[in-house]
Amino acid sequence: MLLLLLLLLLLLLLLLLPLDILRQRQPQDARLSWRAGLQRRVARGALCWAAAWQQRRLEQSTQRAGRSQQQALRWCLQGVQRPRGPLWRTTDTNTFRNHLPLTKASQAQEEESGGQLLPPMSTQYYGEASLQATLLGLAALSKAYPEVLAPGGIACVTPTSPWPRPLPWPWHALGQVVRAPGAKHPGALLLEALRSPGLRALEAGTATELLDVFSGLEADGEELAEAMAAGNPGPPLPRRAAELREALELGPRGLALRLWPKLQVVVTLDAGGQAEAVAALGALWCQGLAFFSPAYAASGGLVGLNLWPEQPRGPYLLPPGAPFIELLPVKEGAQEEAASTVLLAEAQKGEEYELVLTNHTGLTRCRLGDVVQVVGAYNQCPVVRFVCRLGQALNVRGEDIQEDVFSEALGRAVGQWPGAKLLDHSCVESSILDSSEGSAPHYEVFVALRGLRNLSEENRDKLDHCLQEVSPHYKSLRFRGSVGPARVHLVGHGAFRELRAALAACPSSPFPPEMPRVLRHRHLAQCLQRRVLS
Repeated sequence: MLLLLLLLLLLLLLLLLPLDILRQRQPQDARLSWRAGLQRRVARGALCWAAAWQQRRLEQSTQRAGRSQQQALRWCLQGVQRPRGPLWRTTDTNTFRNHLPLTKASQAQEEESGGQLLPPMSTQYYGEASLQATLLGLAALSKAYPEVLAPGGIACVTPTSPWPRPLPWPWHALGQVVRAPGAKHPGALLLEALRSPGLRALEAGTATELLDVFSGLEADGEELAEAMAAGNPGPPLPRRAAELREALELGPRGLALRLWPKLQVVVTLDAGGQAEAVAALGALWCQGLAFFSPAYAASGGLVGLNLWPEQPRGPYLLPPGAPFIELLPVKEGAQEEAASTVLLAEAQKGEEYELVLTNHTGLTRCRLGDVVQVVGAYNQCPVVRFVCRLGQALNVRGEDIQEDVFSEALGRAVGQWPGAKLLDHSCVESSILDSSEGSAPHYEVFVALRGLRNLSEENRDKLDHCLQEVSPHYKSLRFRGSVGPARVHLVGHGAFRELRAALAACPSSPFPPEMPRVLRHRHLAQCLQRRVLS
């Protein structure tokens, strides 16, 4: 390590020497240009070196997954104060798993937190996985899209970043991120991005946040165009304002490429409930663009690394570093009390597991509810695709409709609604809204659509028919009258943006904000109920 540092210092000296010699021979502008070029070369070299070092560490840790997980557990248990017990400080993975119980947030805690199960997280992730995800993600992005690293090539249009860790010094030295100084409001960030027609990459914290940005762009487009034309802020750009108006007049499909013709990729952080937003963006505003997520994040920490940017929506590697991850087999009909977890090296291809997390901020063997399926291996660690979240199941009579099953049924139904494109949805069990008085318990389903302004009764009935097709148990309950037909409501523009604002205001709101598809709290459901159009 010392030898590497000495070599880097020698390289810097060799690079800086010609700069000092030329300083007296060149005009001021040329000197500044030379210095900026030097900074970019050094920064790019530093990033490449750091990414290569992290890749080597990842190789070593995944080749010795058991030992790496034991080290991760030791690091996690050195965190904040935990409930004391005879074994609470043990760092042996087998003793830790065999004697400490699995934990899970209670329904009461869930209600208090507005439907979110885990304690609040800061806007940064910790542990080696977050640094690996950031550095390896940057390396993968620059390899797949080299022009992204050009100065002014990236703009982030949300206050949150898709990168799990704050970007290191070299990234800022490259000068390729477009951002207004001190800007935190999405409108100001979007305006700054619109002023830069040469963008190569568009960043957002999550896909649902980006969905809100484009919805807001359509609603406030004229106001943004006027601000650019008047030079508020920055110099007046009347020509760019006219381009914005022309792009908006042609509708949402392909809007991003009309605004930024050189745009290549959209970077967001994958988290629970984002797949629907990615599909909507890809079909409309971001049509023709690639999507890249450097990692998969859950409420308790970063749990998956994306080493394959060419493959959409994952898969993700479960790394053996912190946080400490266990896998709880998901088997239909199995008793929870009898289930035991396995470590990463023991995962079997094709099997489904629920993630169990221990981190340094206080979670101890906490069942996240995120279910993954093992699709491959990277050395001794599993490569997975995310399936669903167990906490997002619908259950009014024991039917247990999981998130992925309901999404499949809703997708089938929307496909039969002429011209409709699904943007967002959330469900509520009728007991939450007291809407089952005089009728059998049922689901209240709120949807946001493009291309359809009104839902006929025939279209509404199609969702119930599709639910019966994908779930025999639901079909049986419907036949007996134990469950009533699902009621579908079309909500207006901005309804889900208001819901996400209410979620973000919850004290226990996780970072990044997961998108709940089943609402358990009345005031959240009422955010959508107030905005029903049809």
